[in-house]
Amino acid sequence: MDNHTLDTDEELVRLSLRDKQLFGVLVARYEHKLSSYIYRLGKLGQEDIEDLLQEIFLKVYQNLNGFDQSLKFSSWIYRIAHNETMVFFRRRRIRPHGHLIPDSEEVLAQMASEFNLARDTEVHHDAELLAAALEKLPEEYREILVLQFFEHKSYDEISDILALPPGTVSTRIRRAKKRIADDLRAHGYVYG
Repeated sequence: MDNHTLDTDEELVRLSLRDKQLFGVLVARYEHKLSSYIYRLGKLGQEDIEDLLQEIFLKVYQNLNGFDQSLKFSSWIYRIAHNETMVFFRRRRIRPHGHLIPDSEEVLAQMASEFNLARDTEVHHDAELLAAALEKLPEEYREILVLQFFEHKSYDEISDILALPPGTVSTRIRRAKKRIADDLRAHGYVYG
């Protein structure tokens, strides 16, 4: 397994189909990323996140033969993670409320920069206001911004993950940013 950590995801998928042991490299590569993503989608305890991860990796493993090698594996696995997480919320009749994790402050600082916030005030304060504004967004807008800013996914990848047309992704991102801007304006922020 040690020689395969430098392989691309798509190469690892192909190799895992022949040697099931190599699937562990994919799990190791995505376990932390997906755990953070799930937590950002909804405030879940560690036990629930681990259960969800187990379901996600089981589904990925079971469907590995059906993975279209012309697509990005990362988009495919995130789509499975997203779908499984939403099924989990529906089963438990929970409305997901996103949560930010320790690395969020840096991302929120980048968002503050995009909204031209960090002019007159402390970046930390801006990050807190942005986090609060992000929490207030409806799920469809919050999840799209989480994918764009926190998971660093392109519009095409977001389109694949959420099974939305690229135009819808663009529209939702624009609307989400407008809602955040309106919320910030309500707190006295005026930006360029």
